[in-house]
Amino acid sequence: PGRTFRCDSDQTHTPMFHQVEGLYIDKGIHMGHLKGVLMDFVSKFFETEVEVQFRPHHFPFTEPSAEMDVRYERIGSSIKIGQGGDWMEILGCGMVHPNVLRACGIDPDEYQGFAFGMGVDRLAMLKYGMPDLRDMFSSDTRWLKHYGFGAFQQANLATGLS
Repeated sequence: PGRTFRCDSDQTHTPMFHQVEGLYIDKGIHMGHLKGVLMDFVSKFFETEVEVQFRPHHFPFTEPSAEMDVRYERIGSSIKIGQGGDWMEILGCGMVHPNVLRACGIDPDEYQGFAFGMGVDRLAMLKYGMPDLRDMFSSDTRWLKHYGFGAFQQANLATGLS
């Protein structure tokens, strides 16, 4: 979790992004639990029911693996989530590979688990209808004000962050 780096830079990818990950392991866990958790998260995060799809994908640490997409539409210079004919990937997920469980000293015949990882920046872009993810990393305070954000306070030894 935290800052992640890659060699992409376009409207929906940046060379550096912030990632959050989740892992859940217990007896009797299956793909239905994973899908339910992620669908519930998406509806609560976007504060509305959002059409999603799961597409098969490959990650070496999960099997089966998938990517979760949300339906969206570009309207002028903004993005509207939950409508239109386009899909955007928002996270990768899957069932924890039995070899990963074994490497952690967990019996995969008794325990199963799921894992997911998502870019926080892309989620914010979609939630606020931002047309270009790269703008989030510019130093233009007009952009921050346009979306209702204030500039962050600068921490110092005397006051810290409040």
